Amino acid sequence: MFDQMGERESIALLRKGRVGRLGCCSEGKPYVVPINYLFDGKFVYMHSLSGYKIDALRANPQACLQTDIVEDDYHWRSVLAFGICEEVTNETLRKRVLDEFLKRLPHQTPVETHLSDPAKVIVFRLRVSEITGVYENW
Repeated sequence: MFDQMGERESIALLRKGRVGRLGCCSEGKPYVVPINYLFDGKFVYMHSLSGYKIDALRANPQACLQTDIVEDDYHWRSVLAFGICEEVTNETLRKRVLDEFLKRLPHQTPVETHLSDPAKVIVFRLRVSEITGVYENW
């Protein structure tokens, strides 16, 4: 049985998650990519090297992030957060976010291997304006 999650439940699931799927639009086509993230209750923070998704977000900052918890085919919860992406340029905030990613990802991803030159790492955030959640529980 499918049902809607309340806002509080949706926010809790988004806080709990670590990996989501970032959805954006590039040249009129949808583009979705898995990404590590942090959620502070207002913003979803992400980081990346330069590339296709960064170019897409700079051209059209409207985006969404989907994350889920799946126990099996009949027991899962999913959240979709919508908003506008913006680059984080404040150095104090960038450092804090990157430090938090390093705590959560001790086995470095390709992005973390560039932290010796943090200027290459782009920190961006989704300003969450809407959040929805659904679940199935048979």
